[in-house]
Amino acid sequence: MLSPFYQQHADYVSISREQGCRFAKCIADDYNPLHDKDAKKFCAPGDLLFSLVLDLYGISERMEFTFAGMVDENTKLSFPAEADEFDVTNGDKVILKVKREGKTSKCPALTNSLIKNYVEFSGAAFPHVIIPLMGKQEVMINPARPMIIYESMIINLDTVEISAPTLEFAEPSFEYAGKRGKITLRFNLLENGKKVGFGEKHMVVSGIREYCQATVDDLIAFYNERKANLKPA
Repeated sequence: MLSPFYQQHADYVSISREQGCRFAKCIADDYNPLHDKDAKKFCAPGDLLFSLVLDLYGISERMEFTFAGMVDENTKLSFPAEADEFDVTNGDKVILKVKREGKTSKCPALTNSLIKNYVEFSGAAFPHVIIPLMGKQEVMINPARPMIIYESMIINLDTVEISAPTLEFAEPSFEYAGKRGKITLRFNLLENGKKVGFGEKHMVVSGIREYCQATVDDLIAFYNERKANLKPA
């Protein structure tokens, strides 16, 4: 399912602006302007990089991903041999740190199901979860420069002997000091209605300011209009 969204070269992988943009909008339903193909400073979705790791290395019972660099159309991604801990790099620069423990499954059905369900969950976070979550503490993002950076994520599975796990939202949290804060989105993984694991996505937000309902309304209206205009056919 990922082959349309990256290019495999002799010894590295690259992601074009068009490929990153289409993954964001068609797969993740993510309309962050950083993922637009004509963005001044284009960045491929972190969820695409996460998905590539799962596709190449399989699903382990415990997985931790730490994002250390951004991927643009000039990045040459090197994926090393399988190991419990490894780095995805661009030359000598680390882009993503990966840690894995426990048993591993390379079942295509499991991999595709987890990718599909996770990226849909991840893409729906803004604005539908993040803005109300921050609003509970009477703060909001800077509407002119909504800086929310994907920092890390974890997945814990009780077993990899599953084939089509679904994902449900769990209680998120937000804490901040001054203009910087941390958002934690949580989810449970279910197989036939039974909980088989859980996960968390951690994001850093900067430029925090006092909550203003009129500004929030304008921001959401702008996002929805933008989504309607840019959604691929």
